[in-house]
Amino acid sequence: MPLDDNLKQQFRDAAQTLEGIDLDTYRDFDKDPCEPIIGLGPHDAPVGFFGRDPGRQEVKWGEPFIGSGGQKVRQGLYQAIHGEPMPDFEASRDVGRHVFWANTVPYKPTGNKAWSMSAKKRFQPLMARVLIDHWQGREAITLGREAFLWFGINQPKAVRQALEDFWKRDDRFEESHTTTLVLEDGREAEFRLSPLPHPSPLNQAWFKRFPDLLKARLEALGVADLLRQAD
Repeated sequence: MPLDDNLKQQFRDAAQTLEGIDLDTYRDFDKDPCEPIIGLGPHDAPVGFFGRDPGRQEVKWGEPFIGSGGQKVRQGLYQAIHGEPMPDFEASRDVGRHVFWANTVPYKPTGNKAWSMSAKKRFQPLMARVLIDHWQGREAITLGREAFLWFGINQPKAVRQALEDFWKRDDRFEESHTTTLVLEDGREAEFRLSPLPHPSPLNQAWFKRFPDLLKARLEALGVADLLRQAD
């Protein structure tokens, strides 16, 4: 499902003055650095993945979660649905079309460093509209601390505190947290967040455990059955 033209233009306008976009990578692949890399998915996708920001391969393909970390997510999805290892890259692209994808800021940062809070605050209202207006599902698997705590940006202090408190829990990668996301116009939606660590190979503390944690999450949420029903 494509992003509507009005919202896409608002992303492009906001990106015009965004400092820190990795312009060299966009030039390497002859890509427009103002074009948001969001991915979306079916409007009624039963589950969504919410990550930090795109990387080099995401710029190349114009799709989110397609690089090394995203492949870990897609491998887990494929295994859950088909009961066998994912055969190739094209299969990873295909399985990704069944779920919803989004990031805190839909542009690749220089050096793959997390975007500043000012950048996340700038794009939060737009990304919140993406989640609420372009997706009916409310089961979100967040990847990493930045993605989980994003749900508290521009929200009441009590919401932010509840997210921070949950993240400190030892069982945060097994349990889920329900939170309400409020738009600037007052509209709101309740999301159930199921956090996981960021699947980057640089995240040595959790990288090897990520496949098992993802498998447990998908099983607990019944994602395979939900996706089969949605087909």
